[in-house]
Amino acid sequence: MKIYTKKGDKGETNLFGTNKKISKASKRVKSYGEIDELNSFIGLTISKKELSTDFKKHFINIEKELQKIQNDLFIIGSNLATTKKSKEIKKISKNDINRLEKLIDKYSKESDPLKNFILPGGSTLASLFHICRAICRRAERKIVELSEMEEINNNIIPYLNRLSDLFFTLARVANKILNIEDTKWKQ
Repeated sequence: MKIYTKKGDKGETNLFGTNKKISKASKRVKSYGEIDELNSFIGLTISKKELSTDFKKHFINIEKELQKIQNDLFIIGSNLATTKKSKEIKKISKNDINRLEKLIDKYSKESDPLKNFILPGGSTLASLFHICRAICRRAERKIVELSEMEEINNNIIPYLNRLSDLFFTLARVANKILNIEDTKWKQ
């Protein structure tokens, strides 16, 4: 199978499972493009586990969760890449949102209580988690914009909202384990 098809050379793409062509500049295509960027950046973050031997042991469980999240993002991308209502296409559910909430609660216990706004940064790994958080928020905004025009799975936006909170939490955990203080916002 060839990687290139030349079907998109005029700036259009087919929606998944249909013959319907839409502009690559459409809100729908931009939405799942943001999800793809986020998924790629999570892959980069996972690859940086070698940055610290202190964090490696701890990172094994986080890595498994991040890979599950990457699979979830493929599900979200496929949901956004089609307008068909198909029972064959898996959807993000409330259970997936609950799983993220449990992870946030679990990892929040590993950080100091949050009493200030935190600036993105600290360790390289924390910085990568903050970038994932920012990309996730941008994806969420694009999908909210799409949802104002077209019907989407109503669990996608809450999922992304929790996911960005998880990335924030993981950034704080990374700094804590690596003995690097979070940088507090000074007004």
